[in-house]
Amino acid sequence: MRGNTVAVCSPGPQEVQQMVREQYTTTTEGTHIQRPENQCVYKIGIYGWRKRCLYLFVLLLLIILLVNFALTIWILKVMWFSPTGMGHLRVTKDGLRLEGESEFLFPLYAKEIHSRVDSSLLLQSTQNVTVNARNSEGEVTGRLKVGPEGALFEHSVETPLVRADPFQDLRLESPTRSLSMDAPKGVHIKAHAGKIEALSQMDIIFQSSDGMLVLDAETVCLPKLVQGTQGAAGNSQRLYEICVCPDGKLYLSVAGAGTTCHENSHICL
Repeated sequence: MRGNTVAVCSPGPQEVQQMVREQYTTTTEGTHIQRPENQCVYKIGIYGWRKRCLYLFVLLLLIILLVNFALTIWILKVMWFSPTGMGHLRVTKDGLRLEGESEFLFPLYAKEIHSRVDSSLLLQSTQNVTVNARNSEGEVTGRLKVGPEGALFEHSVETPLVRADPFQDLRLESPTRSLSMDAPKGVHIKAHAGKIEALSQMDIIFQSSDGMLVLDAETVCLPKLVQGTQGAAGNSQRLYEICVCPDGKLYLSVAGAGTTCHENSHICL
């Protein structure tokens, strides 16, 4: 007969001691065994005042985040931000469109500014309104300045009409230089309810190259013309004739039966 072979593992010395100790501890009742205490205890986590400071810091960050979010919403609402622009300013395919009244605190640079078809363009300022035209090099080629004294043009200006407000005087003045008005088809000066005055410190020249100078009025007054000496016979009717010097100077001469201009021709000298 053949027997079955069984493999038996025998415990080692340390395992035997452990089994005896556990058996002794289990079978012996009422025995107080003092176990050794751990000398080093490691706690995982944040405790005490550090934990409270961390919670306070997280709460402060949350408050700042909510305040910033509220301020952002408020700014978007006040400034009227929208996908198409901000406030009265709209971004279109042709440029920027500004509706209503706006205030510019700094210089405005634009290629073209125009109003709507059914309204006029109004520029207002508490002091002066200055418009500069510059070339490609940045030099000022033309300037328009509007202040309490009127409009100042540093260079030439081209316009089909110059008109003052109702019941106000229109004055064209050049304090340091000459003033000229040119037009290919004529210059018309009209005063419907007043008079026209031309004042100059030096000369006022009316010149026509292909035409003539016409003074069409009921009365033409030349109060400061030089008057020649009266003849011996005198003139009780105070009639005078206008004489012209070769250089164009006018003077008065007492009228007689014939011309008397030659008698006072010394005025031309």
